[in-house]
Amino acid sequence: MVTYKVHLLRHGLTSGNREGRYIGRTDLPLCQEGKEQLEYLKQKYEYPRADMVVSSPLRRCVQTADILYPDTYTETWPEFIEYDFGEFEGKSVEELKGVYRFQEWIEGGMAQAPPGGETHEQLTRRAAQGMNRLLQRMTQDRLYSVALVTHGGLINLLLYGMGLPKRDIANCSAANGCGFTVLMTPQMWMRDRAFEIYGIAPYGMTEAEAMGGKRRAW
Repeated sequence: MVTYKVHLLRHGLTSGNREGRYIGRTDLPLCQEGKEQLEYLKQKYEYPRADMVVSSPLRRCVQTADILYPDTYTETWPEFIEYDFGEFEGKSVEELKGVYRFQEWIEGGMAQAPPGGETHEQLTRRAAQGMNRLLQRMTQDRLYSVALVTHGGLINLLLYGMGLPKRDIANCSAANGCGFTVLMTPQMWMRDRAFEIYGIAPYGMTEAEAMGGKRRAW
């Protein structure tokens, strides 16, 4: 049975991350600290070899792919763009305190769409379509190891919703520049729409480090 490795990597740090803002579709670039952190991680640890890189079309992901895999063919796929936060986009939790619709969204587990945004169901459907397309591409072109550079929210949802063994959602987070390697087989994917959570990326990093020492949903 042929197994395909997909390395789910979160983009590097942006000013929005540093300021604790909800950044979804805003096309922020990496900040200078983010670029330096990626270079540091690349020197200290070993990122998985990849036959191809697939990236979210947003700049922070494309720039991350260019730094981590400068000599590897890269394609941008819209299926892997970040969650749409709607009216909450660009705002911090502090700025949203007292906003009724924000409190309602948080208390509902963020399952419903923010005003003008995207539901978790829509995000899950889009992410599953992307993973299905990716597995088809890997089997067709005999690509056995692909790096997928995407966003924290999308990695969190993929691991929680499709990863085996099942994890608590708090244990599905990835720090900037880090992530998880998953194993996909056509049989498991077609039967269960699931994949196996295999390990941490980059290699040599502990799980606590890969999660940034934090437990958070986004």
